[in-house]
Amino acid sequence: MMRAYYDADSGLALPQYGICSTKPLTDPGVQRLHDMRRLILLILVFSTVAFASGCVYRANISQGNLIKQEDMDQVEVGMTRNQVRFLLGTPLIDDPFHQARWDYVYFIRVGRNAATFKRWVTVVFEDDIVVELNDDQELDPSL
Repeated sequence: MMRAYYDADSGLALPQYGICSTKPLTDPGVQRLHDMRRLILLILVFSTVAFASGCVYRANISQGNLIKQEDMDQVEVGMTRNQVRFLLGTPLIDDPFHQARWDYVYFIRVGRNAATFKRWVTVVFEDDIVVELNDDQELDPSL
């Protein structure tokens, strides 16, 4: 048995299903509609987050001293610290435990890729004079 609701002013019966519907929210059709709206909203939010997280920009990373081969060719055994600093710049690693050794390390990583260019040069001094140059050392491959 259905109840009829009437408008107090006009005395007309209100529509059974519409804007002023008297249909309870526990009705399976209405509940299904609300569930569908929630599902669509949830899918929309998750897909937006998934697409946005894949588009994060990763800047190129350049670490260390870029040493050109022409500058490295000018460094010779017998040079002073100041001459080496003039040619190669200040060393990246100035180890306080090894005052007689300067290490120049350089690598560049483009985006999410592994390092595309790597170089490690060691200059060893004795009495502030270059006694050894190592420019063919390997860096960690996982850089």
